[in-house]
Amino acid sequence: MRAFQLTSLSIDSLHLADVPTPKPEAGEVLVRLRAASLNYLDLMVGSGRLGQADMPSFIPGTDGAGEIVEVGSHVSGWSVGDRVVPGLIVDWASGPLSRSTSGSMRGVTMPGSLADYAVVPATSLARIPEQLSFVEAATLPIAATTAWNAIVAGNVRPGAVVVLLGTGGVSLFALQFAKAAGARVIITSSSDEKLARARELGADVTINYVSTPGWDEVVLDETGGDGADLIVETVGPATFARSLNAAAFAGTVYVVGFVSGMELSIPVLPINLKTLRIIGSNTGSTANLADTVRAIKGGGIKPVIDRTFSFEDTQAAYRFLESGSHFGKVAIDFGPQ
Repeated sequence: MRAFQLTSLSIDSLHLADVPTPKPEAGEVLVRLRAASLNYLDLMVGSGRLGQADMPSFIPGTDGAGEIVEVGSHVSGWSVGDRVVPGLIVDWASGPLSRSTSGSMRGVTMPGSLADYAVVPATSLARIPEQLSFVEAATLPIAATTAWNAIVAGNVRPGAVVVLLGTGGVSLFALQFAKAAGARVIITSSSDEKLARARELGADVTINYVSTPGWDEVVLDETGGDGADLIVETVGPATFARSLNAAAFAGTVYVVGFVSGMELSIPVLPINLKTLRIIGSNTGSTANLADTVRAIKGGGIKPVIDRTFSFEDTQAAYRFLESGSHFGKVAIDFGPQ
């Protein structure tokens, strides 16, 4: 089968190879992958900042979608031909994440989605709704599930205020989920063009954080001083203090990203005085992914995909994501096989 491999701690080492097709064992299925999507996590793995890309001939790619072509023994509920998307953390079926269920991550610590075929536990699968193509479905495991879990954690309801930082995949899924729940959405970006596109998706207030660095004060002004019920914190150290300031009393700061760094120094007093909830995110369980799929199906939500690359152009897809110029998701279509 075709597979992209990382042979060193650099995206430049990503190359196409011909490797043996894996075989499913008990409790597993073989998925013929049709599409993949990229996340910031893939850039971290590709640059050696996370995961096991230093393993010889490692197959990266966190998110993918396809169809079952072989079912191992002791698998029930799944059949050849089913269109499926596997979760990122394959042993995390439901409930809270634990040490024992957190280790196996597709495209991080085990072979990922940038190959024609992948073996995954049957318990890691969610069914793709008919309304979504394989390319669209490939955006669900990390970005959509993270966004859905943020909406649930923030108890977003009609009239709630949600603040989103940037216009990447998580933010745009959260925008659509929040609007479906009847919330008011405030979103930031450094690009007026991206903010205009966010307004087309339903954003109520848009802030260019370059021309208006004090975006947290704008949030407070727009809410009469009350602040936001939920802030989806996708940036990290560069924005965290402002997120605390912009949060409402008893609000939630849902910590997703760290594109501005991994070391955080923040004021503790606002957390105490406002009784804020700071919640970390590690995508979600298979059950969370299934809930996300139901929400997307019921709400008629469509993933926002900026650009779709061919399988052969996978390295260009990485570079495009790395540029930060995308609006929504970056996808890879495997084409006919």
